[in-house]
Amino acid sequence: MVSKNIAKSLANGSWIRKMFEEGDRLRAIYGDENVYDFSLGNPDGEPPQSVLDSLQRLAVEPNVHKYMANAGFLDVRAKLADYEGKRAGIEGLTAAHVVMSVGAAGGLNAALKALLDPGDEVMVLAPFFVEYLSYIGNHGGVPVQVSTQPGTFQPDPEAIARAITPRTRAMIINNPNNPTGAVYTREILEEVARTLTRREKELGLESPIMVISDEPYAKLVYDGAVAEPMLSIFDNCMVINSFSKSLALPGERIGYIVVNPKTQEAGLLCSALAYTTRVLGYVNAPGLLQKAIAENLDAKVDVDEYRRRRDALEAVLTEAGFQYVKPEGAFYIFGKSPIPDDVAFCQAAAEKRILLVPGTGFGGPGYFRAAYCVSYETILRSREAFLELGAMYR
Repeated sequence: MVSKNIAKSLANGSWIRKMFEEGDRLRAIYGDENVYDFSLGNPDGEPPQSVLDSLQRLAVEPNVHKYMANAGFLDVRAKLADYEGKRAGIEGLTAAHVVMSVGAAGGLNAALKALLDPGDEVMVLAPFFVEYLSYIGNHGGVPVQVSTQPGTFQPDPEAIARAITPRTRAMIINNPNNPTGAVYTREILEEVARTLTRREKELGLESPIMVISDEPYAKLVYDGAVAEPMLSIFDNCMVINSFSKSLALPGERIGYIVVNPKTQEAGLLCSALAYTTRVLGYVNAPGLLQKAIAENLDAKVDVDEYRRRRDALEAVLTEAGFQYVKPEGAFYIFGKSPIPDDVAFCQAAAEKRILLVPGTGFGGPGYFRAAYCVSYETILRSREAFLELGAMYR
């Protein structure tokens, strides 16, 4: 009854969900306060009060719950065009370059559906959000994993150059990055842009390589780091964003796509995105949420609280003897597994009631991911368990 492809995907599964489900089992046995679940990037806080106020007021406004253009409400798209244009310092960005999406995941699928013919290749920078592989496969594409620079997880322009072939159609950049927390520098990104241009000319590609910038963590940066506006670096580029993390609205599935007006055949691409949004079954992004986020484009969750939690978890991991690259963005720490088998290590951690996700699940074997979007108290309570876990490997 189920396709062979889906049956295979179910068997492989998602390590994030597997560990989350293991957490449910452990909580049933030991109680919620005795399980330290760092598996899922699910913000534990509530949205800013201004967002809640907007939702309550707009819910009774006329026409907010009706169909609109597949691309979304025109006034909402105009506000986002102005917002992203000012952020990137570019001109010519209008409502016509914006398509509202059902979260970043919906936006990514609409984008890949619009771009790919069967067999087209899409580069992903490892470690990466594992669902990228499924999204690319959904539309007949072939994912090509490209390693990042060891020790920093910054993009490696030479590795990218080697990965480009005549079938390369796009590259997904996730900045700030899930799972590493790396924030890519402008210097490296500009070198990547030059690399793409050079390889396009060398291979005589008919269509330029599209940069798909996945940016749900763009507002979650620390210590002076900057999530560079990709539209100011790459001409052939679309930004895909959501409010799942910045406004703590993951369950509401609201996001958007912005196409750089300099993109080759930008108008045709925008029309294609509105079309794929419809035929993929989304029809349009949630109407109420479109209106609510348009009133809160400058709002965000308490980033200082995430910084406090990051610092607390770093202190625990350091005391327990674990190595990691200090994250500058998002809300994940990507630590080095003390043994080569990161799956076995995460299973050992689960025996201490610590839920971590193996780096293998992100194309980063030998590491583990810990999400610190949990309560501060959970991090503090996990200290003894981490110390016991660390002692097992010293």
